[in-house]
Amino acid sequence: MKNGREKNCIVSKIFIDTNIFVYTLDQKNPQKQEQARTILRKIIAKHQPVISTQVVKEFYVIATKKMNANPIIVKNIIHNYKNMEIIANDLLLIEEAIDISVISQVSFWDSLIIAAASKAKCEYIFSEDLNAGQNYRGILLQNPFEEDF
Repeated sequence: MKNGREKNCIVSKIFIDTNIFVYTLDQKNPQKQEQARTILRKIIAKHQPVISTQVVKEFYVIATKKMNANPIIVKNIIHNYKNMEIIANDLLLIEEAIDISVISQVSFWDSLIIAAASKAKCEYIFSEDLNAGQNYRGILLQNPFEEDF
């Protein structure tokens, strides 16, 4: 098995939250930057990565506004996301997120992540921001900075 994606091999679908992408650019914290890069390499090599349009937009804004990264360089990074499954935040997904937010008492923005992961039939959400160990709609939230996967 070369990269975990051989025919007849079941791979986990992992939803990647914005913070992991942001840390890949964080030069103020080189240790976290290297951890984030390693996490992404592992997900891409051994699993099926999933993101949403929300993640792409958040990453662009944080990278260019808060981290002062060059917008063209960030655009080039985002261009590479084409190799990931990207879930669009359409009206149906937003309505689903509202239900998740109300029922589970999580923020609307976090519920959008959960709804997108659910739509993609992900097994895991990797995030530093959500509560690790929680399970929403059969999706386990994991903090990859604290746990090895």
